[in-house]
Amino acid sequence: MLSRNTYDVTEWPHGDPYDDLGEVINSIIADVKPRQAESHADGRGKPGAVIHIPPGDYRLRTQVLIDVSFLRIQGSGHGFASSSIRFNVPKGEWPGLHELWPGGSRVMVDLPADQIESEADGAAFRVARSGSPRISSVEFVDFSIDGLHFTTDHPETSPGGNPENSYANGKTGILVETANDSVRITGMGFVYLEHALTIHYADALSIHDNFIAECGSCIELRGWGQASKITDNLIGAGPHGSSIYAEHHGGLLITANNVFPRGASSIHLHGVQRSSVTGNRLHSFYPCMVVLEDSSENLVASNHLLRDHEPWTPFVGVDNGLDDLAGLVSISGSGNSVIGNHVSEVVESRRIRPAGARPVIIRLASGSDNFISTNHVVATDVTATASDSCFEAQVDALLATEGSQPLEVTTVLVDPASTRNTILDSGRADQVIVDTAVNAFRPIPSVGDHARAGSAPLVQALREGSR
Repeated sequence: MLSRNTYDVTEWPHGDPYDDLGEVINSIIADVKPRQAESHADGRGKPGAVIHIPPGDYRLRTQVLIDVSFLRIQGSGHGFASSSIRFNVPKGEWPGLHELWPGGSRVMVDLPADQIESEADGAAFRVARSGSPRISSVEFVDFSIDGLHFTTDHPETSPGGNPENSYANGKTGILVETANDSVRITGMGFVYLEHALTIHYADALSIHDNFIAECGSCIELRGWGQASKITDNLIGAGPHGSSIYAEHHGGLLITANNVFPRGASSIHLHGVQRSSVTGNRLHSFYPCMVVLEDSSENLVASNHLLRDHEPWTPFVGVDNGLDDLAGLVSISGSGNSVIGNHVSEVVESRRIRPAGARPVIIRLASGSDNFISTNHVVATDVTATASDSCFEAQVDALLATEGSQPLEVTTVLVDPASTRNTILDSGRADQVIVDTAVNAFRPIPSVGDHARAGSAPLVQALREGSR
C-alpha cells in the first residue's frame, strides 16, 4: 500500500514539474501541512513526507520554501557533468559531444534574474522557519541542482573573456536560513551556482558524499553551529570563493574530502574552535589553502596538500591575490595542532611572488601555544605548462615528477605576534624562521649533521664484525 506521505512530482495533479518544479513542490508542502497540523494526536506526531523527483530535466522558476520538518526530497542520481568544460569548447564542436548538460534528476534553476536582489531571493531551495523547536531533519538526496549559466556585465574581466567563467549569477542551490537540527545533504550534484550550499545556525548537520564543483563557493556554514560534519565530498570552488568555509562553529568534523583546485581557499575556518580537519586531499593553485582565522584548539592532521600552477589555458594567470609569503597554511589563533601533514609545493621559481622570495608553507601569524609537529614538505621547482584540454592538462600536471629540481622554501614562519609555540621536526634549521627565545623549536637534522660522530662507533663495529 502506498503511503499518503510519499509524493512523485510527475504524478502530482497541480502544476507542471517540467515547466516549474518549484510550484509543484510548494503545492505538495501545502498539502502536507493541513494533514499534519496536530503536533500530538492520539500519541502520534508529524511524520513528514518524501518527495520523489524521477530522472529528467525540471525547470525551477519559483523558489521552493521548506518550513516543515522531516521532509526528504530525493532524486535518482546526482547527474553532475562539467559545464565549465562544455562552455570552453567552441560551439561548433558541441554537436559531437555525447552530453551537453548535467543529467540524472536535474533541477534547472531558472529564477527570474530581475527578481534576485538578495541571497534569499536567489535560492532554489530555501529552508526557513521561526519559533520553537528548530526545523529538523530536512534532507536533500540524489539529485542535481544546475545554475545553468554564469553571467557578467563585464565579460572582458572573466577568464578567457568568457562570461561563463565568471562564477557569478546570484543563484544559490540550497539556503538554510534559520536555526536547524540534523539537516542532511547526501549524494547531491551542484554545478554553476554562485553559492552551492549556504547554511546558517546548524546543529548536527551532515554534508556527505556530494559532488559540488564549478560553483563560486561550495560549502558555507555561517552564523554559528556545532557538532556538524563535512565528509567524503568532491568539491571545487571558483577563484573568488571558498571550497569549504565555516564561521563560529565548534565540534566541526572535516574529513576525507577531495578538494579540487581553483578555489580561493580549500578550507577557511573563521572563529572555529575545537574542531578537526583530518584525512583530506587538498589541491590549490594559490597560497592560503588552509586558513585558521581567529580559530583555536583545532586539529589539522594527516592531510595531503598539493599546491601547483593552473594548467588549463582559459584560467592561466588567474589567482586569489595573495603572494607566496602568506603561507599555504595560515594560522591566527591559539592551541592549534598541525601534525603529520604531507605538503607538495610544485611551482615554477620564476613565478613566485615576490620575486626571489622563499615560499612559506606554514605561517603562524598570531596567537600562542600552537603545536606544529612532523609535517613533511616536498618542494620542487618545475617548468609549468598549459593546455586547452582541461582533463588532460590536469592529469599531466598531477603525474609529472621528472625533471624537477629542489625548491628552497620556509617550512614554518612564526611571526612576532605568535609566541609560546612548539615546532618539532617540521623543517631543517635553515627552513624555519622562529624566535627561539619565545618559542620551542627542534629542527629536522640535515643529511650529515651530527651523523658522522654519532654513527662512527656503529660503523667501526660493523667493520670489525665482518672480518
